[in-house]
Amino acid sequence: MHILLFDDPAIQPNLLPFTFTRPVAALRCGILTIAEKWQRRLQQPVHYLTQPHLREKFSAGPTDGPALVINGAVCPSEKLIEQVQALQPGEALLSEELLVAAYLPDASKVAELIQDGYRNVRQVKGSITIISQPWHLFQQNGAQIREDFTLLTAGRESQPVNDAPTIVYGAENIFIEEGVKIRAAILNAEDGPIYLGKGVHVHEGAILKGPLAVCENAHVNVGAKLRGDNTVGPYCRVGGEMANSILMAYSNKGHEGYLGNSVVGQWCNLGADTNTSNLKNNYAPVKIWSHSAGRFVNTGLQFCGLMMGDHSKCAINTMFNTGTVVGVGANIFGAGFPRNFVPSFSWGGSAGFETFRLPKAGEVAERVMSRRNLPYDQTEQDIMAYVYEATAKDRVWERAAGNSAAPVVIE
Repeated sequence: MHILLFDDPAIQPNLLPFTFTRPVAALRCGILTIAEKWQRRLQQPVHYLTQPHLREKFSAGPTDGPALVINGAVCPSEKLIEQVQALQPGEALLSEELLVAAYLPDASKVAELIQDGYRNVRQVKGSITIISQPWHLFQQNGAQIREDFTLLTAGRESQPVNDAPTIVYGAENIFIEEGVKIRAAILNAEDGPIYLGKGVHVHEGAILKGPLAVCENAHVNVGAKLRGDNTVGPYCRVGGEMANSILMAYSNKGHEGYLGNSVVGQWCNLGADTNTSNLKNNYAPVKIWSHSAGRFVNTGLQFCGLMMGDHSKCAINTMFNTGTVVGVGANIFGAGFPRNFVPSFSWGGSAGFETFRLPKAGEVAERVMSRRNLPYDQTEQDIMAYVYEATAKDRVWERAAGNSAAPVVIE
């Protein structure tokens, strides 16, 4: 039976800019992506039902025969897996009106299921975790690290620390994969687990506090301070101070500076001494830009930092206001605070923006990806071209003749 993780049309637009470049289920929350969580728990491959411009990269797999169709925004748990596996052909599992999963005798009928509804339904028993807004990623990150830690380490034995100067607290809550190197660090897992993936390097003087996931081949730089509820994705490099934040993969925050209550996509770089504000001076709830609503929306949160889409970069000493959203392929530099919403393919800063033209942005992406021996191939180029066109309406200076910058908006 095929496992198909679908982009819920009521949720996917709310998760932009991250879902410009990946299906909902490819979002990382905890140690694993949502898709990886389902794959490990169901113990079979999963496929994606996603946006047309992403289908070349994220395969839908076979389209015939029976299939379990699962909402890609839902994080699985042991209890939910039991309910999904108990579905009979033709049955659907709902959480109130939200489709969680359905058993289709014929996978080719999935479009009709999502568009037209279902007849035989069950309601989910117990609570479930749904990632339906960007800030849900960091809100749920600590809990998901705990869930994934239990899943990944059950019945397995951790590698030893093997470094006498390293100080360890709560050793029973620390799991170290093969090839990890630690030098003169502090690991404190008393308040939550610490997971160090294969090939991770933890450099001298780093302080790691759980819950924490440092995924395969990532580096925690000298003197880094990881304060808990953090995920450092595969092949990322992190330094300075980080709290309740996610770097998805292949991104760098290598130097001093603070990142808090934030989510950073893939192939991003935060210049030295970049700082994010995650709390307003008046302690009011934070508003952030919503691509789907076309306006700033209230998160209801007191703490919310930076949401940065894939392939975006910022220069040294960049300062981000509370609740800043940066799109895909942006390049930010200069003194002062840039606006709270930086559209995709923007070039500039507080003094104003112009368009970072697609060929130039592609040159940067090709250079960056080649450093990790990955191609900026036609599939990647087509995705970036789609995002460039889809976000043209956000670059308001392109519509205003003679106006080189959009007004700064402070929410």
